[in-house]
Amino acid sequence: MKPDKESARGLAQVEGYLLLNAEVAEARRQARRFTGDLPWLTTAQREDVERVYVADRVEVCRETLTRIAGRAVELRGEYTARYDRLRARCVALSVLTAGAVSGACAALTLIGR
Repeated sequence: MKPDKESARGLAQVEGYLLLNAEVAEARRQARRFTGDLPWLTTAQREDVERVYVADRVEVCRETLTRIAGRAVELRGEYTARYDRLRARCVALSVLTAGAVSGACAALTLIGR
């Protein structure tokens, strides 16, 4: 693997790690806020509710990111196919145009003799 690709991959992994940690921290804040509204919970119950809340939130986040990543791969394939078709059309049109111009020049040269 090229160094640039390795660097980009490493940076993407670091970014993913930081985003996940930020999501977990936000889930913990929200869990504490949620359990704060339930004063009758014991300390153990509060910790259990917070743990389950954070785990659920992280799982939902992972599912969402997996779905988005899959869709991004699908879109990349669709756009690559469209680009390839467009490029083939442009090349064909260029070849036809060059052929038509060459034919017209040849015809004019023959007519001019």
